[in-house]
Amino acid sequence: MKTYEAYKNSGIDWIGDMPQDWNVSQYKFVSEVQNGFAFKSNLFDKSEGFPILRIRDITSGRISTYYQGKFSDDYIVSEGDLLIGMDGDFNVRWWDKEDVLLNQRCCRIFNKSNADRRFLYYIIPINLQIINDLTYYTTVKHLSSGDINNAKFSLPSLKEQTQIANYLDHKTQIIDALIEKKELLIKKLQAQRQAIINEAVTKGLNPNAKMKDSGIEWLGGIPEHWEVVKFRYKFETTKGLTITKANLLDSGIPCVNYGEIHSKYGFEVNPEIHKLKYVSEDYLDTNENSLLYKGDFVFADTSEDIEGAGNFTHLNSDIPTFAGYHTIIARLIDNSNYRFVAYFLDSITYRTQIQNLVKGVKVYSITNKILKDTFLFFPPENEQDAIAQFIDNKVKKISSSIKILDESIKKLKAYRQSIISEAVTGKINVRDWQPQKLN
Repeated sequence: MKTYEAYKNSGIDWIGDMPQDWNVSQYKFVSEVQNGFAFKSNLFDKSEGFPILRIRDITSGRISTYYQGKFSDDYIVSEGDLLIGMDGDFNVRWWDKEDVLLNQRCCRIFNKSNADRRFLYYIIPINLQIINDLTYYTTVKHLSSGDINNAKFSLPSLKEQTQIANYLDHKTQIIDALIEKKELLIKKLQAQRQAIINEAVTKGLNPNAKMKDSGIEWLGGIPEHWEVVKFRYKFETTKGLTITKANLLDSGIPCVNYGEIHSKYGFEVNPEIHKLKYVSEDYLDTNENSLLYKGDFVFADTSEDIEGAGNFTHLNSDIPTFAGYHTIIARLIDNSNYRFVAYFLDSITYRTQIQNLVKGVKVYSITNKILKDTFLFFPPENEQDAIAQFIDNKVKKISSSIKILDESIKKLKAYRQSIISEAVTGKINVRDWQPQKLN
């Protein structure tokens, strides 16, 4: 792609030189920012009312909360509105779903006549990342409407903004289609993983094994030499540390918290390869019961959605590790193969039990009683070992394929971002670009 004939210094560090006929502007001159409203959380409901957009919904587009109070139509978001999440990753999205209410910590961007709203859509994430990197150093990033209004960027004529937006629409459509195909393949591999696990931990490896009724109608049949045991007879339980994020350190004893169970290190955690936070060694003297050893399980005791109910991890390392806040620790009291148990706890059969037992409105909570009342299937120990080994081998191949796809997606996303950055800062000249038909 060719460049412009002449450049000048923009005076903006992250842009550097910009085309000679471009100008430096600020968002307040080309757009208006509308902050969301602080709707009363005590009027939120999971099923009835007017759908409300919370900051976590901007990326997913899935609405899980409804508002039952009065509201102004000024805060209704409609299809085609440009939204920004003002905490965390500063997610930017064209809203393409049903009408929703604009909740606090979300904002909507209205463009003025001298800006193409698609050009703003492409340049906003770059500017927000600059704000993030240069201004904030806290654990949770925060953005204000003033940050957006005062942010500077290079601005071409309205005609050229539209041409750049057309070019980026075309290029990103191609890249996004490739990403979508790879993400769909990952979902299929994950479903395959789940099916393999569920079949092995509920039916075993012998397709000709004689079956018997498990004695529990909705659990179905199991091999006749297996036993059905309640959780309470296989585990002893305790709580994780009663701490907050302020207690987490950069050195000390590794600690896994409920947020990491939900987002990063579900199923298994290994401090030798996973980047955990730490807590003070003083807890070894005062909270030994919250220390995990190899083969111990730890459940997140709350979830914001029913799908996350039952999320857990198990320590697959010899390095003692603390369980942090909002967790329940479960330790096997016999010689059962902890790897087999981990796969059973991750199976559809077991997760369905949890989801049928948990209750909640804004969050779904797991208690000791809920865990203790669930049922587990147990074959003889030698069969547990064989099943665990079988699943390990199968899952390893699937995980390897998923990792390759993940890396490919990361590269495509980085390429997408580089194309956007080069176009909106004038590093490439797309004035003469003409679209080619997509296959």
